[in-house]
Parts: sequence; structure tokens; C-alpha cells
Amino acid sequence: MGNHAQSKARRFDVAVIGGSLGGVVAALSAARRGKKVYLCEETGWIGGQLTSQAVPPDEHPWIESCGATQSYMAYREDVRSYYRNHPQASPALKNQQFLRPGGAWVSRIPHEPAVAHGILRGYLQPYLERGVIELDLHTAAVSAVVEKDRIRSLRVQHRQRGGFSQIDANYFLDATECGDLLPIAGVDYRSGAESRSETGEPHAPLTADPTDMQPCTWVAALELAEEEEQLPPMAKPPLYDLFASVKAPYADNLLFSWYGPDAKCGGASLFAMFDEDDPLHCGGMWRYRRIIAREDYTDNRREVSLLNWSQNDYSFGNIFDDPHAQQHRELARQQTLCAVYWLRYHAPRTDGGKGYPVQLRPDIMGTADGLAMAPYVRESRRIAAVTTVCEQDLSKECQAGILRREDSVGVGHYAIDIHPTTQSHSFFYEPTWPFEIPLSAMIPKTIKNLLPACKNIGCTHLTNGCFRLHPVEWNVGEVAGYLAAFCLDRQITPIQVLHEQLAQFQALLVQNGIQLHWEPEKMEGFQG
Repeated sequence: MGNHAQSKARRFDVAVIGGSLGGVVAALSAARRGKKVYLCEETGWIGGQLTSQAVPPDEHPWIESCGATQSYMAYREDVRSYYRNHPQASPALKNQQFLRPGGAWVSRIPHEPAVAHGILRGYLQPYLERGVIELDLHTAAVSAVVEKDRIRSLRVQHRQRGGFSQIDANYFLDATECGDLLPIAGVDYRSGAESRSETGEPHAPLTADPTDMQPCTWVAALELAEEEEQLPPMAKPPLYDLFASVKAPYADNLLFSWYGPDAKCGGASLFAMFDEDDPLHCGGMWRYRRIIAREDYTDNRREVSLLNWSQNDYSFGNIFDDPHAQQHRELARQQTLCAVYWLRYHAPRTDGGKGYPVQLRPDIMGTADGLAMAPYVRESRRIAAVTTVCEQDLSKECQAGILRREDSVGVGHYAIDIHPTTQSHSFFYEPTWPFEIPLSAMIPKTIKNLLPACKNIGCTHLTNGCFRLHPVEWNVGEVAGYLAAFCLDRQITPIQVLHEQLAQFQALLVQNGIQLHWEPEKMEGFQG
């Protein structure tokens, strides 16, 4: 799958391909076990969902006390410490017990992408300085040398500085957002929607469609000015008339409107810009992902919210395994720019006017235009694993309670949440029980020295809808790093860990702060 003879080899114990949230934590956990680690990332920031994609954490109701790894809990406290110690933080913000910067109603710790990147980079820094971890930004794998059931080396391309490197390692962890290493290394994988006959899932389609995936979203950072302020004009995006005339894929209304998909009712619901205008009384769209609230600071700064709404979910094509993938990536960016223009000049207001005084904030994103460095990817390629987690394992319709996994390596919880997809434009929401992450879902059926470390474990199109969230991806990445190190220390393979040394590996995880099973008695308000 590639000839690396002309590349200078760099040797590591563990190579983590992709600086996603899971990838960063995988590199850290392997380094903590004394392994020399290579980490590369396509963009200029590590941290994936939290940083280059600008999506604050989505979490479960018990996150303040349990249901995540200790290192994830520590990260949350580091975020809160940053804001408590901010020189312009208001006394009210500093004194919140569970500090929520920005006050977003979809996240318990909404925060700025640059803050997340600074904290994560700080975690890596001691290892970078000692040479335990080597980090290449603006770098992606392009080919692999595979012998029988093992990856021997990867060729990575340095897209900013130019040139290539050969990466030799004992273990390779795929922590890319789209599971990009899987096709490069010839790993069996799944994508899109499986059929009901394949998985037995009650809500899977009758016919499989590998191209029917969740939409990506190119997030933008928006600043809200006062009504009387004069903002610089925004140039009309060249594709605005096209996107402004497109019907929403989920209902008989325009994509750019205050209607959005509501999977709980199976149709569209009417939303509004601000809380006081919201007909659903759940919170206005401005506060949905607000990361800077004026009342949190003493310097009268403008508010900032992240545009990750139904208006910029890109449901018209896929950004991988598609001959027009690059075109779809650019169209996703253009859709977001058009959505911003609509919000600025054409969005209906409850007072009868049109448009709101918003403008892009490039400094929030670390980009020139105020859009994220990369699109938010909800659904990745997924390994064909020893075990596949299916809807019936998690659904409250199918299970009487929490399914206990004897090979659990972590926990998580989120409803199955499918945004309007790229082919059938179907969307779906289903309540689930808190779940446990099986080690067997992290072991590929074929390649012995590859591990998933992002959203690419053995789940389905449906269960990916709840495994894609920040605490779960963090848990998966952390376990992947520990697993690679454990296998190297004992000279065994992951499948041998599963069948022969599971208890020893789980003990290592517990020792390092990973919760293996849910404990309902510690979950306030849980009804099981």
C-alpha cells in the first residue's frame, strides 16, 4: 500500500494519527506509561471537537459527579479555573458553584476554542520538551506499508512546510475525525447506515446505504453588537441566492428560516433568536451555544455565540468516501457564510424587522475569516470490530436498564441523536440508558496493531449518534493509549488482552482514574 524507501524513518512505540480530542488524550496516556509517541494533526490546533471544530462539550446529567474519566473531570476544572482567574471575570461568574462561562443551554461548560487549545497544549508541553511526544501539525497520513495483519510504517505529508516522513511504530492509533487511516491501511470498516438485517436494530433502514451519513457543520463564531452600533458591512457570499432558495431537507420550509428539525416530534419546530422570543421556551438560538456573556465580565465586552444550528448543518453530500468530497467541504463552508449573511440582513425578527447586528470573530477561531479550522464531523468511518454496539444494547425501548459489560473500559451517556442525513435526509432521536464501552468494540477484526481513538470504534450509524460526544471520545482515546502501552509492556496483542488479561488491564484503567461501570446509587435523579 505504499513504498516508503525514499523517506527517512522516524521510530516510535506508538503513532497517533490525528490530533482530535481522543488523539491528544491517547498520546498523553501512552506517554504517561513511558512510551515514545508520535502525534500528527491536519490543522494548526490539537483538540478536534473542542478546538479546530469549535463545539463546546455535550454531556450527560451526572457529569459533575461521575460518568467520565478523572482526566476529563480535571480538564473541566481547568477550564473553570481559567475563567475564575480571568482578570475581567465578574464576581457572579467567579462565585458560580458549577461555573458555566457564556451560560449556553446546550453545554455545562461552554468555552472558547482557543482556551481549550491552550489547556490541551499545556498538557502536552512537558512531554514535547522531553522528546517523549513529537508533534507535527498540518500533517496527514497518505500511505501505509502493511504486511499480513500488521501496519509496518506510514508515510505522512507535511502540508505546510512540505515534504514527507516515514513513521515506524509498534502501534498505530487512528484518531482522525473521519477514520482516515482505515482505508489507507486496508482496515475493514463501515460507514453510513447499516441495514436492519445486518444489525438487528429496530430503527435501522431495510436497505443499507454507506453514503447516508450524519451531516457535518462548519461552525462560525459570531459577535453580537448593540442595535444602534454601526458594524462594517458584510459582503454578500457568491452562493447566497442559491442557499437562500433551498428547501430544508426535513420539512416544507426554507433552509434559512427559524424552523429547525425536531426529532422528538418527527417534524419541524419554530425557534427564535433570543430567549424572550422563543416559542418553545427552552432557550433562544443565540444562547444555545453562547460562549461569552456580557454579564460575566466587568469590561462590557460583546457577547459571542457559536453558529452550530440547523441552518448550517450540511446535508447535501459527504466529505469522505465521495468523489466530490472536497467540493462538499467547500460548500459546507459556503453554507455557513450564507447563513451568517441571512442572520445579519434577512432573518425575520419578532418586531417585524429583519436581521441582527452580528459579525464574525476571527480571533475566537484562530482563523482569518471567523469560521472554524475544520468542519464538525458527527459520523466517522467505523472499524469492523470484534463487538459492534447496536441500538438494542442502549435503547430504553429494548433494554430494561443499564447493560453491564464485563469487558467495559469506560462509561458514557447520550441519546441516539441523528441529524438530517445526507441521502435519505432522515433524522431520529431515541432515549437511551447510560452505557458502558466494551473493549471488544475497540479491537479490529483484522489488523492487529491498529486501535481506534476517536469516533471510529465498533458502533453503528445509529449508536454513533451517542458515542460521538466529547466525554466518550476522550474515554476511548485515553483507553487506546493505555491499551497500546499495555500490549507493548507484555508483548501481547489487544485480542489477547480481551481473552487472557482483561482483569489486569481493567485494574490498570481503574488505577488511572477510568470508571468502568455505572453506579446508579451515585447518580442523582436516575430512575432505572
